[in-house]
Amino acid sequence: MAEVVVRRVLEDHGLGDEVVVDSAGTGGWHAGMPMDERALRTLSDEGYDGSLHRARQFDEAWFAERDLVLAMDLDNLRALRRIAPPGADVRLFRSFDPAAPEEAEVPDPYYGGIDGFREVLRMVEAAAEGLAKHLAERNRPVR
Repeated sequence: MAEVVVRRVLEDHGLGDEVVVDSAGTGGWHAGMPMDERALRTLSDEGYDGSLHRARQFDEAWFAERDLVLAMDLDNLRALRRIAPPGADVRLFRSFDPAAPEEAEVPDPYYGGIDGFREVLRMVEAAAEGLAKHLAERNRPVR
């Protein structure tokens, strides 16, 4: 869900051509599969299109190609930091939501109902807005 939302938000902020967005899990359980039907329905209900998304597993070599790697929760943050090279920028996704508490996680709604997916979408949208603002400020020319 986050990949789809972040792409849209970056487009809305005029950053769509400047930032490459992708997503992957730290485990390969669902690699190659489309997103959960409930996630797809939640996105669709809000005007997003997640139909092309396919799950992948994060590859350690990708650190060399990415400026920023975001984790949805503390377990995945720790897993990514264990394999990250020195100096890699690895953060919690919700750290970009100014209203979220410190170390706020995006919960996995998989084992719950549709309301959990709606709640996660709101969290993702808030963090995506903060991320877009951060990236816009970071990419401004320094005078």
